[in-house]
Amino acid sequence: MQADFLIENADLVATCAGPGPRRGSAQREITSIPNASIAGYEGQIVFVGSAHDAKSAITLTPNAQVIDAEGCTVVPGFVDPHTHLVFAGDRRDELRRRLGGATYAEIAADGGGIVKTVTATRAASEHELVDGARKRLAEMLCFGTTTAEAKSGYGLELKAERRLMRAIKTVSAGQPIEIAATFMGAHEVPLEYRGRKADYVKLLIDEMIPAIADEGLAEWCDVFCEQGVFTPDESRDILRAGQQRGMKARIHADELALSGGSRVAADVGAHSADHLIFVDENHAQLLAEKNVVATLLPSAAFFLKLGRFAPARMLIEHGAAVALATDLNPGGGFTTSMPFVMSLACFGMNMTLEEALIGATINAAASIDRHDRIGSLEAGKQLDAVIVSGMLADLIRVGGPVIKHVIKRGRIAHTRIES
Repeated sequence: MQADFLIENADLVATCAGPGPRRGSAQREITSIPNASIAGYEGQIVFVGSAHDAKSAITLTPNAQVIDAEGCTVVPGFVDPHTHLVFAGDRRDELRRRLGGATYAEIAADGGGIVKTVTATRAASEHELVDGARKRLAEMLCFGTTTAEAKSGYGLELKAERRLMRAIKTVSAGQPIEIAATFMGAHEVPLEYRGRKADYVKLLIDEMIPAIADEGLAEWCDVFCEQGVFTPDESRDILRAGQQRGMKARIHADELALSGGSRVAADVGAHSADHLIFVDENHAQLLAEKNVVATLLPSAAFFLKLGRFAPARMLIEHGAAVALATDLNPGGGFTTSMPFVMSLACFGMNMTLEEALIGATINAAASIDRHDRIGSLEAGKQLDAVIVSGMLADLIRVGGPVIKHVIKRGRIAHTRIES
């Protein structure tokens, strides 16, 4: 078979091959091949197997690119299925306040939190939003992310939300990372609607969702179902309005309390319920039964100093498919690194390294409904891969310069500069 791209002689390829999402004990099955090669043609994988077999199976095209991966481990490109990528303003002062003991609620009560970013974002031009997002995406690529979800939600009015969604569309076309666009006008109740939230929910359903859908700007609709934000009934109505306009559902659920978000996810058939720090066993079982991916964001719990992480072990034991994401955002998601998230998953949520890898690849791809073509290294799928210097365990060396190459659609998208 012909190939125009070849990764050869890897010490190990963790293919994560097989159907997804993975549940229970299957979340540990990374299907490794020692001394392996991967070949691609026009962006798709055509061969994964032993380096010895590759020599007879592959015919390279005249201008084929070849990477010698001796001494390296190859894994699928990371998928980050929960980010607030596009925003303006700076909330690092809130980080300093949290380090001094202030809580999330105290900071919000003083005018900080989401509404502070909303003020800055409403004042920003689309060009400024795109420029900031591109810089964040460049960081994400360095850490091995090849596909990411990106939400609006810092506009909270039609004009600004449309500008955010257009910025997501623009930035998606101008760099290697593939982006899944999410409308999240239901991220918070804007200040001008405090005391009349029902009017804002009506605005979302009657005007904002139809306008975003008519422009084809969003694949997904999301809502922050939480005490003091949107109730389960409001969240259900918003997500169903999105579904009626062709947007698939996902939800911020049970982050600060057992707020009913998991139940809403099951009721509307959401692909993903995210955060889940306070989810209980009954709702974990419900997510498993309804095939809702549990997308966990340990970096958010870490940076917000919540004092606890989502119960990943319990979710896995109840048969829920667990995915991982960064929750990149200006206030409580101060990382662009999926390997760092994997480290927190292992050492903070008691996941195994194999479970964390599945959570960052095939299960994360399922969270954004792309597991049929990304998230694993097998013939017929897109050739998105990360070449790691050393062993698989080196991925969770926090701060270690271990990402050697990042491959997107069968082309080198990033190479680490050797010191």
